[in-house]
Amino acid sequence: MARKYFGTDGIRGKTNAGHMTAAMAMKVGMAAGKHFVRGDHRHRVVIGKDTRLSGYMIENALVAGFTSVGMDVTLVGPMPTPAVAMLTHSMRADLGVMISASHNPYADNGIKLFGPDGYKLSDADEAAIEALIDADIDLAPSTDIGRVRRVDDVKGRYIHFAKATFPEDLSLDGLKVVVDCANGAAYQVAPSALWELGAEVVAIGVTPNGKNINDQVGSTAPLTLCETVVGSGAHIGIALDGDADRLIVADERGQVIDGDQLMATIAGGWARQGRLAGGGLVATVMSNLGLERHLAAQGLGLIRTKVGDRHVLEKMRASGYNVGGEQSGHIILSDYATTGDGLIAALQVLAEIVRAGAPASEVLHRFEPLPQLLKNVRFSGGKPLEHTAVQQVIAAAEAELAGTGRLVIRPSGTEPVIRVMAEGEDMAQVEAVVDRICDAVRAAAA
Repeated sequence: MARKYFGTDGIRGKTNAGHMTAAMAMKVGMAAGKHFVRGDHRHRVVIGKDTRLSGYMIENALVAGFTSVGMDVTLVGPMPTPAVAMLTHSMRADLGVMISASHNPYADNGIKLFGPDGYKLSDADEAAIEALIDADIDLAPSTDIGRVRRVDDVKGRYIHFAKATFPEDLSLDGLKVVVDCANGAAYQVAPSALWELGAEVVAIGVTPNGKNINDQVGSTAPLTLCETVVGSGAHIGIALDGDADRLIVADERGQVIDGDQLMATIAGGWARQGRLAGGGLVATVMSNLGLERHLAAQGLGLIRTKVGDRHVLEKMRASGYNVGGEQSGHIILSDYATTGDGLIAALQVLAEIVRAGAPASEVLHRFEPLPQLLKNVRFSGGKPLEHTAVQQVIAAAEAELAGTGRLVIRPSGTEPVIRVMAEGEDMAQVEAVVDRICDAVRAAAA
């Protein structure tokens, strides 16, 4: 059954419109609180947020909802999504909430929920909460209304946690690192953690004003990072997104290194150390075929999932892998975290560079990616992928690329868009295949 409120990563939308209003946030707090109030103990929820202007509004509305059903609230302020997941578990809370729209512009916001184990909620839990949102919810007796408190030392807790994932026998002494925090949730913790490990830190994207999150900075806009790395003579640059669960890197030459290369680097290093579980890694259908071939050459496997770090994590847990992620920079290292963590992934990448004693451009460019092209086709209604003419064009394209490339076509989970991706040995062929399919989709949707 289609979800009414929850998407692939919580509830998200433009603030003061649709599902992202104060009234809806209060209902979410009431519903999630009611669902997780189980037993006679005092129940607690941990709430964090990024730096968006609307975070205050959503936070206060959630507090009203949770306390109204008898749940105590612990506020931690601006913190990365993975930090909220970690704190939820370490504080033995019944529920965790992150207020963020990740890499989206500041006008958007979202609500992500974590269970007491620090993992994102199951489909069953989300379905139960959705049902409660649309129902009349019994409020707690006036004597049992929840309390609220703010914890001030959580930044130090997360910095200590992140640093503990870096090998004890290594340091970042002598390494000049540019860190771009996207004017987002990690603007204090990421530079501090790197500095405490010995790096010379050049921090950008660390002056949030409520409206500049992800604005020409961060993992989805790496130009500023690349320019700063080259201009400052840094050894490497790392860029996080607004809630710091993504990582993109720039080498000392200012060349962008995506999640596929970073996963290959980490998996290869862990394999050499005998700590790679599952004999490979988990990635999505969007990861480059070059990654798959590179891993195979080392005797390592690649399992593919649907797009979304949630699907990656589910497969990792089911099959016993400890490295997985997405080309976009969501990298999950389950030895340390229950969700993607840009800072922890960056520390593992930096450890590989320190061990190698070589420039980032040599260490992190693990394979030559095959030509890959992704185009989006917007449509107004209907199901163009079910059109016979479209299916025929897709079948012909698959036959053409058989043995030399791949084709991935999928509808967006958040907007009326068909995403068409192809990769192969010949860029001209890839472009022609994608254009033919896009034309067919447009004709079917007309």
